[in-house]
Amino acid sequence: MVNKKAGVVRVYLPPDANCLLSVMDHCLRSRHYVNVVIAGKHPAPQWLGMDAAIKHCTEGIGIWQWASNDQGMTPDLVMACCGDVPTLETLAAVSILREHFPDLKIRVVNVVDLMRLQPHTEHPHGLSDMDFDELFTRDKPVIFAYHAYPWLIHRLTYRRCNHHNIHVRGYKEEGTITTPFDMTVLNELDRFHLVMDAIDRLPQTGDKGICLKLQLKDKLFEHRQYINRNGQDMPEIRNWQWPVEKGGGA
Repeated sequence: MVNKKAGVVRVYLPPDANCLLSVMDHCLRSRHYVNVVIAGKHPAPQWLGMDAAIKHCTEGIGIWQWASNDQGMTPDLVMACCGDVPTLETLAAVSILREHFPDLKIRVVNVVDLMRLQPHTEHPHGLSDMDFDELFTRDKPVIFAYHAYPWLIHRLTYRRCNHHNIHVRGYKEEGTITTPFDMTVLNELDRFHLVMDAIDRLPQTGDKGICLKLQLKDKLFEHRQYINRNGQDMPEIRNWQWPVEKGGGA
């Protein structure tokens, strides 16, 4: 669909149920557009209240301040996500990073309207270069978790100043009849791979980062053994919630 004329194509990936309600309300009221909405069928966390969801979907992209800790400062790292499962895994990855590296300044950017990533000269919903840089910075590493093929994010952002620092995880044509979390592991879109990607791009994590990477590789091995024995994800995966002490959704 993204290959079609920009004037008629809209692509939305709501991160939770309230955002889905807002997006669908907008799409059903629209005329003369091809609206593509990507949403899951499994139970998922609710990140935003209805008012916050409407505001977020109206903007199409934004910083989730409640999940970030870079307020008033330049972040060391931007963790971006687009889609319900990538959002869950990104927030889980952020919680791991903040637990082990509390001094690390992390910004969480969530994308609902995919075409916001394109320059405004290419798509009516596109961001200006200034607005894009304000979200993603001009020189900091960006780990971008995406619902579909990673190459599309690169295609939409290749003209941006910080494109060379954007590392995208997405669908790699891997998967079979397995658990929900294992699908993310098979495509290397899970929280553990996202954390390892961040460590690789943050030399300030030093030996502590190397040690954490080894622990996460052990976690991936433990995950494989557990689902082979039990046919479901580990309890710490199934029952994970955003830590209350870090603040909740809006």
